[in-house]
Amino acid sequence: QVQLVESGGGLVQAGGSLRLSCVASGSISSISAMGWYRQAPGKQRELVASISRGAGTNYADSVKGRFTISRDNAKNTVYLQMNSLKPEDTAVYYCNKLMLPWAWGQGTQVTVSA
Repeated sequence: QVQLVESGGGLVQAGGSLRLSCVASGSISSISAMGWYRQAPGKQRELVASISRGAGTNYADSVKGRFTISRDNAKNTVYLQMNSLKPEDTAVYYCNKLMLPWAWGQGTQVTVSA
């Protein structure tokens, strides 16, 4: 079973930036699509960004133009560059593959203060 380790979260003021990383213990090069999800308190987990094996990307409307997802297959790592952060981006962020997800990692907390 592949393990996922997310990192890079923290406390930032509104308008700030963070870069999240997700390292998989196994190869992601054959995975068709990887994604970043987030879960705010009292809310369901939602997909915010995804990237295909061919590096095509999709974003939730709420983050479009502010977040950028990328992947480095050689490092088994997926990144999420988050700019112009807003308080409503506060959540625990997770990564996983879109189809038949692996076990979820511990996530990384992102807190955006007003």
